[in-house]
Amino acid sequence: MTSFIGRQEELKVLTDAYGGAGSAFIPIYGRRRVGKSELILQLLKDRPGIYLQGKQAPAGLQIREFLEVAAVVLDEPLLATYPTESWSAALDAVVSRWRSDEKLVLALDEFQWSVGASPELPSVLQEKWDRQWKRAGNVLLILCGSYIGFMEREVLGKKSPLFGRRTAQIRLRPFGFRDAARFHPRYARLDQARAYFLCGGVPLYLRFFSDARSIEKNVVEQFLDEYAPLHREGDFLLREELREVESYYAVLLAIASGHTTNQAIAEQTGGDARGLHYYLQQLLDLGYLRRRYPLTGEKPAARHVRYELADPLLRFWFRFVFPHMSYIRHMGPEQAFKDLIRPHLDAYYGQCFERLCREALPELYRQEGVHAAFEVGEYWSKATQIDIVGLREDDWTDLGECKWGPVRSPQAVLRELEDKVTAFPNRRGATLGRRIFTRQRPPGAEKLPGVRWHGLEEMYGE
Repeated sequence: MTSFIGRQEELKVLTDAYGGAGSAFIPIYGRRRVGKSELILQLLKDRPGIYLQGKQAPAGLQIREFLEVAAVVLDEPLLATYPTESWSAALDAVVSRWRSDEKLVLALDEFQWSVGASPELPSVLQEKWDRQWKRAGNVLLILCGSYIGFMEREVLGKKSPLFGRRTAQIRLRPFGFRDAARFHPRYARLDQARAYFLCGGVPLYLRFFSDARSIEKNVVEQFLDEYAPLHREGDFLLREELREVESYYAVLLAIASGHTTNQAIAEQTGGDARGLHYYLQQLLDLGYLRRRYPLTGEKPAARHVRYELADPLLRFWFRFVFPHMSYIRHMGPEQAFKDLIRPHLDAYYGQCFERLCREALPELYRQEGVHAAFEVGEYWSKATQIDIVGLREDDWTDLGECKWGPVRSPQAVLRELEDKVTAFPNRRGATLGRRIFTRQRPPGAEKLPGVRWHGLEEMYGE
């Protein structure tokens, strides 16, 4: 099993708060499976703390579990039978028994479920913080949630009782492609990229892929075997957070199939475009969708917005697994892979490669000493599609072309990019740079003037 990887900056925020003067309150939020709970447990490895995972259960049961955990951590057996069904009384009973000079960590994970059962809990915590814990200086309060929209509204938002009280905050995002590669050190760069295309930067998914097996073997064993951990992962993710999952299935299946505008999704799902807003917003709040728009430096029109699955595993699952469950079960994993996935996989990787290149551009800027603020995206119109746009505030705009397949003629690729450059609406009159991203830098590419070539090894930092 791979040891704890990455998250050093986030762990430092927590350890500094624990060791610093005064109490601390740190919300942690991010999509499911991204490693929030593991980060908290890493902090608690050698520090005293009460960790409670919220659940869809009555408040009294959750309060009782909190007291039972506290009884063990504080070595106060009577806490386990403390007679209360009030969060206020339970928290007072626990914190009042803390005698150490060190801080007591109170970590409430899946906070949205605890609040669902006890809507008063944010106000209770606000009262404890204001009247006792902040002044006492001996508590590190961590509220953790996987529903991003809930955490931003009910913990961080202006209307929350807890607004303005946090001493730090951590939005835990999936690993970038470079950190994700650390899960598979025996893979070549090409296979590290492929694993990232399929698993994204989610630690749980990356751990299921073994670099002792080929990528194709991992797909067959982890996605297509009906007993495999990722075979029904999309279903589990949606059912953990949402109701009416059939409507969300329809939306995600439409987007994974290439129907990415509001109108196209509505036509594909048989619904009303205006009625889609609720479902799209829920998926955005969970971090499973993202909005895309042509990047030009001007405010995009609503009609130009497109949607895509932000999570690579969900993107793959809704593209290749969910629509073919019956075939996979009937024909078996190996035959299903051969018939349904292998013929389309390289083209699918090509789309994923474009996203990886956009992710790599900020690091390339850092290596090149670019200090100006920038935004990275893409551009499309009826006339052209530009894979990468790097819009910088030093009056420079990079336009890029991505080629996952073999490049036989660097000159032809450059000519293709030049045609697209002429179609870009450079209304601010910036200098237009050219970049081409390929799996490997082709021979002779370095001799072509006016363009930067980037291969996978360079993008990964070598």
